[in-house]
Amino acid sequence: MKFLAPNLRFLRKQKGITQSELAEKLAVQRTMISAYEDGRSEPKLGTLKSLCEILEVGLEEFLDHDIESKGRKAIQNRGVNILTISCDEEDRENITLVGQKASAGYLNGYADPEYMEGLPQFRLPMLSTQATYRAFELAGDSMLPLVPGTIVIGAYVDQLSGIKSGKTYVLVTESEGVVYKRVFNYLSDNGKLFLVSDNEHYKPFEVRGEDVLEVWEAKAFISTDFPNPGDKKNPLSLEDLAAMIQDLKADLRKIKN
Repeated sequence: MKFLAPNLRFLRKQKGITQSELAEKLAVQRTMISAYEDGRSEPKLGTLKSLCEILEVGLEEFLDHDIESKGRKAIQNRGVNILTISCDEEDRENITLVGQKASAGYLNGYADPEYMEGLPQFRLPMLSTQATYRAFELAGDSMLPLVPGTIVIGAYVDQLSGIKSGKTYVLVTESEGVVYKRVFNYLSDNGKLFLVSDNEHYKPFEVRGEDVLEVWEAKAFISTDFPNPGDKKNPLSLEDLAAMIQDLKADLRKIKN
């Protein structure tokens, strides 16, 4: 309980709760709250659990993490996560497709086998069999050159600590819904993930680690829209390409002459 006293004082003030109000919620004397915060007394297990619920903090973080100086930690392990999957007749895992229209419902149904069975299923033989995959249809242009309608296929990441800064992921979040972004992992610093769009016209934003429900690392994409020469991954514009062709024609004429 190294950090219980300072964490209690910090989180209580952060939530705007007075010692008297907290004492009333716990059915104890106000002087007891003062004793907890001064380190003169320690709460019993039942009171400790109630404090965690009121202050919205995990027990381990509450007792062993310096929240005021290091920031909130993300919930790295939510316990046993039940990942709903679909298999074909040969017991091979299918890829479930979450389309644009299904994204909103997915937040409520991602752990519901009946809901998941109603979504389209398919397989891609070139993917490694060592991971579980899910496919998500992009709705906007924030990740150009991937255009709306592109299907991004992600491999399941079971721990937030597995997120590698700079790589692209599909995140299923309580606060932002289903998003596909380039992610930078600052969980150990402040308990947050920094999300950046490849389209510079979209502003970056943060999500708290505890808001993340699922993480899928982008491994492949399917698109019926072929990239144009002017896309970000190819710095040549159509005008540049036309000029190159004219130069080549001129060189061929010289060779003929």
